[in-house]
Amino acid sequence: MRVMTRGRMYRYVGPVELKELVRAGGEGRSMRSSADFDEWAAALTPDELAEPFTFVVDAGGVLRLAPRRSEHVVCAGGEGVLSAGEMSFREESGRWAVEEVSNQSTGYCPDVISWPAVAEALDRIRIARPSGFTHEVVFRRCRSCRERNIVREEDFVCVFCGEDLPLEWNVSEPDR
Repeated sequence: MRVMTRGRMYRYVGPVELKELVRAGGEGRSMRSSADFDEWAAALTPDELAEPFTFVVDAGGVLRLAPRRSEHVVCAGGEGVLSAGEMSFREESGRWAVEEVSNQSTGYCPDVISWPAVAEALDRIRIARPSGFTHEVVFRRCRSCRERNIVREEDFVCVFCGEDLPLEWNVSEPDR
């Protein structure tokens, strides 16, 4: 088994009330092998499989999956993650593949450079995957008003106060 290259750990930065939803044993389903994934997928209905899933890659490099409307912090069991977002799957010729994958998680706001953690977790369980996020989300924290922002169309301006946003990822910077 390959050893995962260590990426940046992302701590939860979302609303406190969502972190309070975390319960022991309530985290997302861990996918440690292709057998784990096959067993999990076999238990889902076609309608469930048609929806994207919430995912995190935990500190050990393990992919965890939960229904789409699950909170990322709950899927992660309240712990830090190497990546987080949404992922959908398709089956082609008897083999599972990722159809779409994003780093869309406003609770962890992972940088786009978290892709290698996702790729390694998928490779470990032998799920075909794209070469990167199919939809990249750029998160920044405003240094003036401290709000988290999603940067759209490379417009690095805070939507809350109009200040310029940093070009480098900074979401977990401590408050002043």
